[in-house]
Amino acid sequence: MENSGEQFDVIVVGGGVMGSSTAYQIAKRGFKALLLEQFDFLHHRGSSHGESRTIRATYPEPYYSSMVMDSSKLWEETQSEIGYKVYFKTSQFDMGPSDNKSLRAVIANCESDSIPHRVLDAHQVFDEFSGRISIPENWVGVVSEVGGVIKATKAVSMFQTLAIKHGAVLRDNTEVENIERDGLRGGISVSAKNGEKFWGKKCVITVGAWMKKLVKRIAGIEVPIQPLETSVLYWRIKAGHEDDFTISGGFPTFASYGEPYIYGTPMLEFPGLIKIPVHAGQPCDPEERRWEPTAPAVVEMVKEWIEGRFGGAVEAAAPVVAQSCMYSMTADEDFVVDFVGGEMGKEVVVGGGFSGHGFKMAPAVGRILAEMALRGEAGEGVDIKHFGLRRFLGNPKGNIKDFEDQVNFCC
Repeated sequence: MENSGEQFDVIVVGGGVMGSSTAYQIAKRGFKALLLEQFDFLHHRGSSHGESRTIRATYPEPYYSSMVMDSSKLWEETQSEIGYKVYFKTSQFDMGPSDNKSLRAVIANCESDSIPHRVLDAHQVFDEFSGRISIPENWVGVVSEVGGVIKATKAVSMFQTLAIKHGAVLRDNTEVENIERDGLRGGISVSAKNGEKFWGKKCVITVGAWMKKLVKRIAGIEVPIQPLETSVLYWRIKAGHEDDFTISGGFPTFASYGEPYIYGTPMLEFPGLIKIPVHAGQPCDPEERRWEPTAPAVVEMVKEWIEGRFGGAVEAAAPVVAQSCMYSMTADEDFVVDFVGGEMGKEVVVGGGFSGHGFKMAPAVGRILAEMALRGEAGEGVDIKHFGLRRFLGNPKGNIKDFEDQVNFCC
């Protein structure tokens, strides 16, 4: 079946947060966008669903901080346009051993990028949070102003709704089978598994954990993106302490450096529960996920961490809620944002490998991908040199087997 009646400026393949943000940015500029999703919109099979994601500008890598700062402004602008909130602000608190290289890099980047922050010792941390957070004597804490919680599924819905408002066409349950140059008309032909075909001047691929398979099929490029199945854990706050762990009560989003790397949000999604997972997971095939319970070793890591940090105010016996999610990991945990190149040149753009920390930057990434598709470049002042598609080729550190050996420790 040939869908020849409609032609598009850009076809976006993949309706998670990145694809939805990109479609919105394209349509907002007055161009005709088509967003294709292989499953139902707002499904739970990828990396864009769920109750929350954190936002923070404190990164060991300097090139992410500016993207987060841009995204923070764009989250506010976009939620103002839709008329409801998806971004709930609070401070960000990073902690870890004083000699931890990543945490030291966070502090250095805050200083060089003029990100407002304060470095606290263990006693100052205790005072800062009125005893709600405790750290060992050989640890330090970093309090910064840019933090908060993004409501995940609600945010994806926001981008899709605004994309439609600006004239985009959205189609779910449309699995893309092939993407190729159109030898007759020029531009890009996109073929779906159900027999439909779509034509666009350009194409953007944002298919998350399915990126490796699709790019290999259409361009013959082996992109070392490894899907990981991870568990999001919620723990019960002890009776009488609930208000101490809320945003209105001044509790921050947080990250704990070292092994394990633990992060979390204040009480927001579920009454009486606080989100505290580990940034790690088990390699998986997105088509054959087992949806297994959280590994006991992961639970024990978080349990021990909770007992040491929250002064007995959080019940650490076991998580109350565990939700399965996926990361799409690169070996260096940096994004893949690039043109496919080769025969497709700058006609096809890819955005993937967001490695469990991309959601917060979805507004900026969507804007970058839209600019790359429409103008052939990432935009003035935007540096994507760290995100090249081919940076792993010929590099043994980009080998998927090596990467699996690195991530298997957690489960």
